[in-house]
Amino acid sequence: MTHRSIDIIKQEHAALAAMLRSIQLLLAQHRRDGTLPDFQALRAMLFYVDEFPEKRHHRKESELLFPKLRARTPRNRDILDHLDLDHSRGEMRIRELEHALLAFEMMGESRRSRFEETAARYIDFYLGHMAMEEKDILPLAEQVLTAQDWEELDEAFLANQDPLTGAAPEAEYAALFSRIVSIVPAPIGLGPASSPPGRR
Repeated sequence: MTHRSIDIIKQEHAALAAMLRSIQLLLAQHRRDGTLPDFQALRAMLFYVDEFPEKRHHRKESELLFPKLRARTPRNRDILDHLDLDHSRGEMRIRELEHALLAFEMMGESRRSRFEETAARYIDFYLGHMAMEEKDILPLAEQVLTAQDWEELDEAFLANQDPLTGAAPEAEYAALFSRIVSIVPAPIGLGPASSPPGRR
């Protein structure tokens, strides 16, 4: 039996993975072309990661899903502890990446490599984190959680879904997501696949 909260978690993981891979593709393309990226698009993408996956998606996992699992089974405690530690360090990691982007934008070419390296580390970390959740935690949840657990989780995860999964954005985020869709390349948005040479 599939549960709405499991479907939402996987959909939100897929949206985030697509966003992160879009950042990778943009950076690789601009390095090949010898051009500077669209900093506005990158800022919008990182702001999205900070506002939704970091502050909402992770919080629901660490405050709701993981405690329910710990209450139902002793299995995978080490993995849950590892994932909680990842979540607790998420804000620091995204701040580091946002700072590296600002340095690249303000200082120019001399900071390109540092931003690209910081972005690569962040993306590898996040993709590995989500893969661990889907491989080790979600199947365990489907085995051990009760009907009441799922009812509470489904209600929480349905309450504020990621608009990049097709859910309607909350009013205060409508402009942000409209902007992201207009400037970020496919498959996330409708923006151009490449940027013209030079600084935007």
